[in-house]
Amino acid sequence: MEIGDRRVLPNYRPRSALVSFAACAALTPSFALAHGGGAPRPALPAVLLRWELDPFFLVSLAATVYLYFRLVARVNSAHPGNRFPVRRQLAFAGGIAALVLAIASPLATYDTTLFSAHMVQHLLIISVAAPLLLLGQPITLVLRASSSRLRKEVFLPLLHSHALRTLAFPPLAWLMFTAVLWLTHYSPLFNGALENGWLHRLEHGLYLGTALLFWWPAIAADPGPWRMNHPFRLLYVFLQMPQNSFLAVSLANAGRVIFPHYENLQRDWGPSPLSDQEWAGYIMWIGGDAGFLVALALLVYGWVRHEERAARRGDRARARERAKAAAPEPGAQAGG
Repeated sequence: MEIGDRRVLPNYRPRSALVSFAACAALTPSFALAHGGGAPRPALPAVLLRWELDPFFLVSLAATVYLYFRLVARVNSAHPGNRFPVRRQLAFAGGIAALVLAIASPLATYDTTLFSAHMVQHLLIISVAAPLLLLGQPITLVLRASSSRLRKEVFLPLLHSHALRTLAFPPLAWLMFTAVLWLTHYSPLFNGALENGWLHRLEHGLYLGTALLFWWPAIAADPGPWRMNHPFRLLYVFLQMPQNSFLAVSLANAGRVIFPHYENLQRDWGPSPLSDQEWAGYIMWIGGDAGFLVALALLVYGWVRHEERAARRGDRARARERAKAAAPEPGAQAGG
Protein backbone atom coordinates (compact mmCIF):
# COMPACT_ATOMS: atom_id res chain seq x y z
CA MET A 1 0.00 0.00 0.00
CA GLU A 2 1.39 3.38 -0.97
CA ILE A 3 1.65 5.91 1.82
CA GLY A 4 2.07 9.60 1.19
CA ASP A 5 5.02 11.44 2.72
CA ARG A 6 3.22 14.71 3.30
CA ARG A 7 1.80 15.72 6.65
CA VAL A 8 -1.62 14.24 7.37
CA LEU A 9 -3.03 17.28 9.13
CA PRO A 10 -2.82 20.59 7.30
CA ASN A 11 -2.29 23.81 9.20
CA TYR A 12 -5.95 24.19 9.96
CA ARG A 13 -7.24 27.67 9.64
CA PRO A 14 -11.03 27.73 9.78
CA ARG A 15 -12.40 27.54 6.28
CA SER A 16 -14.97 30.17 5.45
CA ALA A 17 -17.58 27.61 4.41
CA LEU A 18 -17.22 25.60 7.62
CA VAL A 19 -17.26 28.72 9.78
CA SER A 20 -20.36 29.99 8.00
CA PHE A 21 -22.07 26.63 8.46
CA ALA A 22 -21.18 26.53 12.16
CA ALA A 23 -22.39 30.10 12.67
CA CYS A 24 -25.68 29.39 10.93
CA ALA A 25 -26.17 26.23 12.99
CA ALA A 26 -25.37 28.04 16.23
CA LEU A 27 -27.78 30.84 15.41
CA THR A 28 -30.74 28.59 14.60
CA PRO A 29 -31.64 26.88 17.88
CA SER A 30 -35.23 27.96 17.38
CA PHE A 31 -35.54 25.41 14.57
CA ALA A 32 -34.51 22.54 16.85
CA LEU A 33 -37.35 20.84 18.68
CA ALA A 34 -36.38 20.52 22.34
CA HIS A 35 -36.37 17.08 23.90
CA GLY A 36 -39.06 16.37 26.40
CA GLY A 37 -41.84 18.36 24.79
CA GLY A 38 -44.78 16.71 23.09
CA ALA A 39 -44.51 16.72 19.31
CA PRO A 40 -47.43 17.87 17.21
CA ARG A 41 -49.53 15.43 15.23
CA PRO A 42 -47.42 13.99 12.35
CA ALA A 43 -49.46 15.04 9.32
CA LEU A 44 -48.23 15.16 5.75
CA PRO A 45 -46.70 17.23 4.28
CA ALA A 46 -45.83 19.32 7.36
CA VAL A 47 -44.08 16.40 9.07
CA LEU A 48 -41.47 16.29 6.30
CA LEU A 49 -40.28 19.75 7.33
CA ARG A 50 -39.85 18.96 11.02
CA TRP A 51 -36.08 18.48 11.24
CA GLU A 52 -34.13 18.29 14.51
CA LEU A 53 -31.42 20.87 13.76
CA ASP A 54 -29.12 20.28 16.71
CA PRO A 55 -26.13 22.67 16.29
CA PHE A 56 -23.80 20.37 18.27
CA PHE A 57 -24.57 17.42 15.99
CA LEU A 58 -24.51 19.39 12.76
CA VAL A 59 -21.17 21.09 13.44
CA SER A 60 -19.56 17.81 14.57
CA LEU A 61 -20.87 16.03 11.49
CA ALA A 62 -19.73 18.79 9.14
CA ALA A 63 -16.22 18.73 10.64
CA THR A 64 -16.05 14.93 10.26
CA VAL A 65 -17.18 15.00 6.63
CA TYR A 66 -14.81 17.87 5.82
CA LEU A 67 -11.80 16.09 7.34
CA TYR A 68 -12.58 12.74 5.69
CA PHE A 69 -12.93 14.13 2.16
CA ARG A 70 -10.02 16.51 2.65
CA LEU A 71 -7.84 13.48 3.36
CA VAL A 72 -9.35 11.65 0.37
CA ALA A 73 -8.35 14.58 -1.86
CA ARG A 74 -4.84 14.51 -0.38
CA VAL A 75 -4.39 10.80 -1.08
CA ASN A 76 -5.79 11.10 -4.62
CA SER A 77 -3.54 14.07 -5.36
CA ALA A 78 -0.41 12.32 -4.04
CA HIS A 79 -1.18 8.95 -5.68
CA PRO A 80 -3.23 9.43 -8.86
CA GLY A 81 -2.45 5.85 -9.87
CA ASN A 82 -3.65 4.45 -6.54
CA ARG A 83 -6.60 6.60 -5.60
CA PHE A 84 -8.73 6.01 -2.53
CA PRO A 85 -11.54 3.64 -3.63
CA VAL A 86 -14.81 5.30 -4.58
CA ARG A 87 -16.78 2.44 -3.01
CA ARG A 88 -15.18 3.30 0.34
CA GLN A 89 -16.16 6.93 -0.02
CA LEU A 90 -19.73 5.93 -0.87
CA ALA A 91 -19.88 3.65 2.17
CA PHE A 92 -18.71 6.46 4.45
CA ALA A 93 -21.21 8.87 2.88
CA GLY A 94 -23.93 6.27 3.44
CA GLY A 95 -23.00 6.07 7.11
CA ILE A 96 -23.18 9.85 7.43
CA ALA A 97 -26.57 9.84 5.68
CA ALA A 98 -27.83 7.18 8.11
CA LEU A 99 -26.73 9.36 11.06
CA VAL A 100 -28.52 12.36 9.58
CA LEU A 101 -31.65 10.29 9.06
CA ALA A 102 -31.48 8.98 12.63
CA ILE A 103 -30.55 12.14 14.51
CA ALA A 104 -31.70 15.10 12.42
CA SER A 105 -34.61 13.99 10.22
CA PRO A 106 -38.35 14.10 11.09
CA LEU A 107 -37.80 10.64 12.62
CA ALA A 108 -35.71 12.28 15.36
CA THR A 109 -38.39 14.92 15.89
CA TYR A 110 -40.72 12.24 17.25
CA ASP A 111 -38.19 10.09 19.15
CA THR A 112 -39.31 11.56 22.47
CA THR A 113 -42.96 11.09 21.54
CA LEU A 114 -42.99 7.54 20.14
CA PHE A 115 -40.81 4.76 21.50
CA SER A 116 -41.15 2.99 18.15
CA ALA A 117 -39.57 6.00 16.39
CA HIS A 118 -36.81 6.00 18.99
CA MET A 119 -36.13 2.32 18.29
CA VAL A 120 -35.84 2.90 14.53
CA GLN A 121 -33.43 5.71 15.32
CA HIS A 122 -31.20 3.43 17.41
CA LEU A 123 -31.22 0.65 14.81
CA LEU A 124 -30.08 3.13 12.17
CA ILE A 125 -27.16 4.15 14.39
CA ILE A 126 -25.93 0.70 15.44
CA SER A 127 -26.88 -1.48 12.47
CA VAL A 128 -26.50 0.88 9.50
CA ALA A 129 -24.40 3.95 10.29
CA ALA A 130 -21.62 2.26 12.30
CA PRO A 131 -20.89 -0.57 9.80
CA LEU A 132 -20.99 1.81 6.82
CA LEU A 133 -18.62 4.27 8.49
CA LEU A 134 -16.15 1.43 9.11
CA LEU A 135 -16.50 0.21 5.52
CA GLY A 136 -15.33 3.69 4.57
CA GLN A 137 -11.89 2.75 5.96
CA PRO A 138 -11.23 5.95 7.93
CA ILE A 139 -8.15 4.49 9.66
CA THR A 140 -6.63 3.34 6.38
CA LEU A 141 -7.34 6.78 4.96
CA VAL A 142 -5.49 8.52 7.80
CA LEU A 143 -2.52 6.15 7.45
CA ARG A 144 -2.33 6.66 3.69
CA ALA A 145 -2.53 10.44 4.00
CA SER A 146 0.02 10.73 6.79
CA SER A 147 3.76 11.22 6.53
CA SER A 148 6.04 8.31 7.41
CA ARG A 149 7.16 10.05 10.58
CA LEU A 150 3.66 10.92 11.76
CA ARG A 151 2.46 7.43 10.96
CA LYS A 152 5.29 5.72 12.84
CA GLU A 153 5.44 8.09 15.80
CA VAL A 154 1.75 8.86 16.35
CA PHE A 155 -0.86 6.80 14.54
CA LEU A 156 0.61 3.29 14.63
CA PRO A 157 1.61 3.55 18.34
CA LEU A 158 -1.91 4.81 19.08
CA LEU A 159 -3.44 1.98 17.05
CA HIS A 160 -1.49 -0.59 19.05
CA SER A 161 -1.62 1.20 22.41
CA HIS A 162 -2.61 -0.72 25.51
CA ALA A 163 -5.77 1.36 25.98
CA LEU A 164 -7.03 0.76 22.46
CA ARG A 165 -6.03 -2.92 22.54
CA THR A 166 -8.13 -3.27 25.68
CA LEU A 167 -11.18 -1.41 24.36
CA ALA A 168 -11.06 -3.18 20.99
CA PHE A 169 -10.51 -6.66 22.47
CA PRO A 170 -13.37 -8.52 20.70
CA PRO A 171 -14.93 -10.21 23.77
CA LEU A 172 -14.86 -6.90 25.66
CA ALA A 173 -16.21 -4.95 22.67
CA TRP A 174 -19.03 -7.52 22.38
CA LEU A 175 -19.86 -7.20 26.07
CA MET A 176 -19.76 -3.38 26.05
CA PHE A 177 -22.09 -3.25 23.06
CA THR A 178 -24.49 -5.67 24.74
CA ALA A 179 -24.28 -3.91 28.11
CA VAL A 180 -25.11 -0.52 26.56
CA LEU A 181 -28.20 -1.97 24.87
CA TRP A 182 -29.48 -3.49 28.11
CA LEU A 183 -28.48 -0.74 30.53
CA THR A 184 -29.94 2.06 28.43
CA HIS A 185 -33.28 0.27 28.26
CA TYR A 186 -33.37 -0.97 31.85
CA SER A 187 -31.86 1.93 33.76
CA PRO A 188 -32.90 5.54 34.45
CA LEU A 189 -30.60 6.70 31.62
CA PHE A 190 -33.14 6.05 28.87
CA ASN A 191 -35.96 7.95 30.54
CA GLY A 192 -33.53 10.71 31.55
CA ALA A 193 -32.37 11.01 27.94
CA LEU A 194 -35.98 11.61 26.90
CA GLU A 195 -36.12 14.60 29.24
CA ASN A 196 -32.60 16.04 28.85
CA GLY A 197 -30.93 16.97 25.57
CA TRP A 198 -27.35 16.40 26.77
CA LEU A 199 -28.22 12.97 28.16
CA HIS A 200 -29.81 12.21 24.81
CA ARG A 201 -26.57 13.15 23.05
CA LEU A 202 -24.63 10.98 25.50
CA GLU A 203 -26.94 8.06 24.76
CA HIS A 204 -26.40 8.45 21.01
CA GLY A 205 -22.65 8.68 21.59
CA LEU A 206 -22.70 5.45 23.60
CA TYR A 207 -24.63 3.67 20.88
CA LEU A 208 -22.36 4.85 18.09
CA GLY A 209 -19.11 4.38 20.02
CA THR A 210 -19.81 0.85 21.23
CA ALA A 211 -21.26 -0.11 17.83
CA LEU A 212 -18.04 1.04 16.12
CA LEU A 213 -15.97 -1.01 18.57
CA PHE A 214 -18.24 -4.03 18.08
CA TRP A 215 -18.23 -3.96 14.26
CA TRP A 216 -14.53 -3.05 13.86
CA PRO A 217 -13.05 -6.58 14.22
CA ALA A 218 -16.02 -8.20 12.47
CA ILE A 219 -15.82 -6.05 9.34
CA ALA A 220 -12.01 -5.84 9.45
CA ALA A 221 -11.85 -3.28 6.64
CA ASP A 222 -9.27 -1.26 8.59
CA PRO A 223 -6.12 -2.35 10.44
CA GLY A 224 -6.66 -2.88 14.14
CA PRO A 225 -5.00 -4.25 17.26
CA TRP A 226 -6.93 -7.53 16.93
CA ARG A 227 -7.68 -9.78 13.96
CA MET A 228 -10.21 -12.60 13.89
CA ASN A 229 -10.42 -15.33 11.28
CA HIS A 230 -13.65 -15.73 9.35
CA PRO A 231 -15.23 -18.50 11.46
CA PHE A 232 -14.76 -16.46 14.63
CA ARG A 233 -16.18 -13.35 12.94
CA LEU A 234 -19.31 -15.30 12.08
CA LEU A 235 -19.66 -16.62 15.64
CA TYR A 236 -18.95 -13.17 17.07
CA VAL A 237 -21.82 -11.56 15.11
CA PHE A 238 -24.17 -14.54 15.36
CA LEU A 239 -24.06 -14.47 19.18
CA GLN A 240 -25.54 -10.97 19.14
CA MET A 241 -28.80 -12.28 17.71
CA PRO A 242 -30.06 -14.22 20.77
CA GLN A 243 -29.42 -11.37 23.18
CA ASN A 244 -31.01 -8.86 20.78
CA SER A 245 -34.08 -11.07 20.45
CA PHE A 246 -34.32 -11.60 24.21
CA LEU A 247 -34.09 -7.87 24.93
CA ALA A 248 -36.65 -7.08 22.22
CA VAL A 249 -39.12 -9.70 23.46
CA SER A 250 -38.73 -8.47 27.04
CA LEU A 251 -39.72 -4.95 25.91
CA ALA A 252 -42.62 -6.14 23.75
CA ASN A 253 -44.05 -8.43 26.45
CA ALA A 254 -43.39 -6.28 29.53
CA GLY A 255 -47.14 -5.83 30.09
CA ARG A 256 -46.61 -2.31 31.41
CA VAL A 257 -45.10 0.93 30.15
CA ILE A 258 -41.47 0.89 31.25
CA PHE A 259 -40.62 4.55 30.69
CA PRO A 260 -42.63 7.18 32.62
CA HIS A 261 -41.90 9.81 29.99
CA TYR A 262 -43.96 8.04 27.33
CA GLU A 263 -46.71 7.11 29.80
CA ASN A 264 -47.11 10.68 31.08
CA LEU A 265 -46.88 12.36 27.69
CA GLN A 266 -50.12 14.02 26.68
CA ARG A 267 -50.85 12.70 23.18
CA ASP A 268 -54.27 12.42 21.55
CA TRP A 269 -53.10 10.55 18.43
CA GLY A 270 -51.30 7.36 17.52
CA PRO A 271 -51.02 4.10 19.48
CA SER A 272 -51.31 3.92 23.24
CA PRO A 273 -48.00 4.05 25.15
CA LEU A 274 -48.17 0.29 25.81
CA SER A 275 -48.94 -0.54 22.16
CA ASP A 276 -46.16 1.79 21.07
CA GLN A 277 -43.74 -0.03 23.38
CA GLU A 278 -44.82 -3.38 21.96
CA TRP A 279 -44.23 -2.10 18.44
CA ALA A 280 -40.80 -0.86 19.51
CA GLY A 281 -39.94 -4.34 20.79
CA TYR A 282 -41.05 -5.96 17.56
CA ILE A 283 -39.06 -3.42 15.53
CA MET A 284 -35.96 -4.21 17.57
CA TRP A 285 -36.56 -7.95 17.25
CA ILE A 286 -37.23 -8.06 13.50
CA GLY A 287 -35.08 -5.12 12.42
CA GLY A 288 -32.15 -5.93 14.69
CA ASP A 289 -32.03 -9.62 13.78
CA ALA A 290 -32.44 -8.76 10.10
CA GLY A 291 -29.40 -6.48 10.35
CA PHE A 292 -27.32 -9.23 11.91
CA LEU A 293 -28.50 -11.73 9.28
CA VAL A 294 -27.43 -9.36 6.49
CA ALA A 295 -24.06 -8.94 8.19
CA LEU A 296 -23.68 -12.73 8.49
CA ALA A 297 -24.49 -13.17 4.79
CA LEU A 298 -21.88 -10.58 3.85
CA LEU A 299 -19.33 -12.21 6.14
CA VAL A 300 -19.95 -15.58 4.49
CA TYR A 301 -19.55 -13.94 1.08
CA GLY A 302 -16.27 -12.36 2.22
CA TRP A 303 -15.07 -15.71 3.56
CA VAL A 304 -15.79 -17.42 0.22
CA ARG A 305 -13.99 -14.65 -1.65
CA HIS A 306 -11.03 -14.97 0.72
CA GLU A 307 -10.81 -18.73 0.14
CA GLU A 308 -11.05 -18.26 -3.63
CA ARG A 309 -8.19 -15.75 -3.59
CA ALA A 310 -6.12 -18.06 -1.40
CA ALA A 311 -6.79 -20.96 -3.79
CA ARG A 312 -5.71 -18.85 -6.79
CA ARG A 313 -2.51 -17.84 -5.01
CA GLY A 314 -1.84 -21.48 -4.22
CA ASP A 315 -2.43 -22.48 -7.85
CA ARG A 316 -0.04 -19.82 -9.08
CA ALA A 317 2.61 -20.88 -6.57
CA ARG A 318 2.30 -24.54 -7.62
CA ALA A 319 2.45 -23.56 -11.29
CA ARG A 320 5.69 -21.66 -10.65
CA GLU A 321 7.13 -24.66 -8.82
CA ARG A 322 6.21 -27.03 -11.71
CA ALA A 323 7.68 -24.64 -14.25
CA LYS A 324 10.87 -24.38 -12.21
CA ALA A 325 11.11 -28.17 -11.87
CA ALA A 326 10.54 -28.69 -15.62
CA ALA A 327 13.19 -26.13 -16.62
CA PRO A 328 16.50 -27.77 -17.71
CA GLU A 329 19.50 -27.33 -15.46
CA PRO A 330 21.96 -24.67 -16.63
CA GLY A 331 24.54 -26.30 -18.88
CA ALA A 332 22.59 -29.58 -19.06
CA GLN A 333 22.18 -29.41 -22.85
CA ALA A 334 25.81 -28.49 -23.39
CA GLY A 335 26.96 -31.34 -21.16
CA GLY A 336 24.73 -33.78 -23.07
